[in-house]
Amino acid sequence: MKKSKGATVFLVIFFVIVAAVTLLPLVLLAVSSLRPGTELMRSGLNFNIDWKNINLDEYRMLFSGQNAYFTWYKNSLIITVVQVALALFFSACVGYGFAMYEFKGKSILFMNVLLVMMIPTEVILLPLYRLIIKMGLMNTMWGIILPYIVIPMLIFFFRQYLSGIPKDFLDAARVDGCSEYGIFIRIMIPLMKPAFAAMGIYQGMASWNNFLWPMVVTNSIDKITLPVGLQSLLSPYGNNYDLLISGSCFAIVPILILFICFQRYFIEGMTAGGVKG
Repeated sequence: MKKSKGATVFLVIFFVIVAAVTLLPLVLLAVSSLRPGTELMRSGLNFNIDWKNINLDEYRMLFSGQNAYFTWYKNSLIITVVQVALALFFSACVGYGFAMYEFKGKSILFMNVLLVMMIPTEVILLPLYRLIIKMGLMNTMWGIILPYIVIPMLIFFFRQYLSGIPKDFLDAARVDGCSEYGIFIRIMIPLMKPAFAAMGIYQGMASWNNFLWPMVVTNSIDKITLPVGLQSLLSPYGNNYDLLISGSCFAIVPILILFICFQRYFIEGMTAGGVKG
């Protein structure tokens, strides 16, 4: 009993330390967003705070409407919502097909999915860029969204998750006269809620923080996304640290909301997705 209590106390202390180390950068960013940009340039990010200089001027400037920050914010929000919704649906459909149906060439096709997972985005950047030009989607939201509506990682995860669900559900539904589309929509999708939550958080973070592809596809100030816009604040002609730090701090809010809303499904979905049977 004493050993059990000692182990519990040790684990609590250990995870408190881990949580503190994890949250330290966020706290540092939040504190720095209340300091003038000139002080940041002089002393950098640190906890040596001069409380006389603490103010909300950076946030007042952020919400003043005198910059394109919320245009970038809106663009990122729309792109992330649409991209995540499409990626989850189409990747779930493909994963469902691999997990629940037998067809010729299934193993070869799934091997191709695994191979595509190993290819870095930078390798296919130029072919994608030429394709987007031919489709006339340069400098548009759809030009950013389309290459990411089917994700190999998500296909693999959904396939693994669905492989652990008995096929008896499908057979019973077919006996009751349910169509194949009805089986997927009415039966499988409700069973996949933990998987959707886990992959929604994963893909939401990836879409929200995506920098390279939006930077390549867009070229006007009103079409760029938030990461590209924040990067544009740093230039050889001057660095707008006031807007950069406060904007970066406010940019974390959607990801925090996403995780808080779906955290109860997250661990369940990630654990189930890695185990077959």
